[in-house]
Amino acid sequence: MSKGDETRLAVLDQAVEVARRVGLSGLTIGSLAEQTQLSKSGLFGHFRSKEALQLQVLDHARARFEDAVARPTLRAPRGESRVRALLDHWLAWDARPGGCPFVAASTEFDDQPGAVRDQLVRDERDMFDMIATIFRTGIAEGQFRADADPEQFAQDLYGVILAYHHTFRLLGDERAEGRARHAVEALLVAARLTSSD
Repeated sequence: MSKGDETRLAVLDQAVEVARRVGLSGLTIGSLAEQTQLSKSGLFGHFRSKEALQLQVLDHARARFEDAVARPTLRAPRGESRVRALLDHWLAWDARPGGCPFVAASTEFDDQPGAVRDQLVRDERDMFDMIATIFRTGIAEGQFRADADPEQFAQDLYGVILAYHHTFRLLGDERAEGRARHAVEALLVAARLTSSD
């Protein structure tokens, strides 16, 4: 890896952390130059525009999410164990200072057409697909009911994650994690294959 690539990755790491705290809209080449103690002109050479910076930050955040949440989850056994691993890794991801950059960005850009919103839509759809696929493997393993709806499970589980995010971060409720775990357990109970199935 070249020195330029190393610098770019270090800048993107910092940019993701800044975006966690101030959102993508608050992230500028100027503010990032201050944070990284690099020149604005040097950063402009890497990113060219605020939108290009935002898109690269989203790409980098996605790669970090895959490293911190998706890949470790897929190492867990299929079925309930994998769903619980997903929850564990996701809660740890969201508990970092500033929370989940995708939740913040989705709130910022949900009504703003453009390339950033389009990228967020793709990322969110991929995330829902990941949850549904994890659930489908549980059906294939015989742990969940064959008539269970993977897309509904994905929406319900993500709803728990969003509720955790707001309850923990905005309301400062120390019971947020326990409640999130209780809610996911209820989803698993509802989806579980019973002896009468």
